[in-house]
Amino acid sequence: MNSTSNITSFTYGCNRWVYDDRVFESTFVTQDNLVCSRKPFRTHAVLAFMAGFTAGALALGIVGDIFGRKKALMVSIVLHIFPNIALTFANDFLLFIALRFLAGSSVGGLLAITFVMSMELVGPSKRMWAGILIELFWAFGCMLLALLAYLIRDWRYLNLAVSVPTVLLLSYAWIVPESARWLITKGRDEEAEDILRKAAKVNKVELPEKLFDYETFDSEKCIPLWKICGTLKLTATSLIIFVNWMVVSMVFYGLGLNVGNLAGDIYINFFLASVAELVGFVLPLVFLNRIGRKPVYVGGILAGGVACILTIFPVLYGSEDQQWGTIFLWILGKIGASTAFATIYLFSAEIFPTILRNSAIGVSSFCARVGGMIAPYITSLGDEVKGDMSKALPLIVFGMAAVGVGILAMFLPETLGRPLPESIEDAVRLGR
Repeated sequence: MNSTSNITSFTYGCNRWVYDDRVFESTFVTQDNLVCSRKPFRTHAVLAFMAGFTAGALALGIVGDIFGRKKALMVSIVLHIFPNIALTFANDFLLFIALRFLAGSSVGGLLAITFVMSMELVGPSKRMWAGILIELFWAFGCMLLALLAYLIRDWRYLNLAVSVPTVLLLSYAWIVPESARWLITKGRDEEAEDILRKAAKVNKVELPEKLFDYETFDSEKCIPLWKICGTLKLTATSLIIFVNWMVVSMVFYGLGLNVGNLAGDIYINFFLASVAELVGFVLPLVFLNRIGRKPVYVGGILAGGVACILTIFPVLYGSEDQQWGTIFLWILGKIGASTAFATIYLFSAEIFPTILRNSAIGVSSFCARVGGMIAPYITSLGDEVKGDMSKALPLIVFGMAAVGVGILAMFLPETLGRPLPESIEDAVRLGR
């Protein structure tokens, strides 16, 4: 007879936790005990931000087409300031994710609108610089965040440190002009001419007395986004762009979220990721005007995807002291994804016509946020498998998706040296 057959065992859930505060003094995870059975709530919080990002990119992109780029920009700035500052005082998880949703909405709008405005406020020769320099500020911001996070280990003080300075962005109401291209599509030619003449005065450029030829001026206004489906060519091009935005965003953000799964110091790894982004954003400045938009984009996303797939070898076959190989390949993947991420903004803006550019970029950003919402769940795939494969699996998934869309992007038209399309017909002729 088994002497232990009458023993009854019980399992009790934890109701108190003691956290190691050597790396982080305080986080919302430790404050709200998002551990054990509540660990998936962390992924849900990231999802809330990306869902807001998605809604903001789409809604504020449409607002920008209807009411003006500048008005949409100011709405995005106001929406950015208040939820982020209020987030500092959140104690409830539902309130936390609600504020994160609103904060994500503002970031989605800001990225889409500021990029379109920068593209429409400069001439063709400066479009590349305007499009890529925005991304450089993102990378510098991430590097600064790594430093601030290292110095300020309490999440509330850190959040205040990065949120309060955004109040200064309200000055854009007086500094930033409306898009002259948007004003023209709305028939407000005099306002557009006034903005252009002020810009010419600052740049010491002489403009002709008659700036627009009103007899032959293209008076086509902004049109509904569904008009993009009017031709098979533009429909196919748009679908390829939308899928690429989704996967590029998924890989770009996913590799950043995966930083906690890597060996080594998390602050150093995050800083290295920011440096990799900076390198990835600078590379297009060197090559975009030399070899074209499509080769840079396709090369970046394919190189990043292959690097991610190759991480399976150091993870599964490398020894513990050779895990630097995983980090090296992860950095290469981040550089490739960053190059593609920076290039696809410029590439897409040069493919879509002015009459629906802001809405199309908004939908593209919507697709990107769908990818961003998927990313945290891919990074958590490692929790579902055991052994070394848990570290390699997320990177393999990101890599395979990147290679797939890189092959699709080979069918997109090249835009280097081409005029920015104004109408549907211009966009269709782009690839000829």
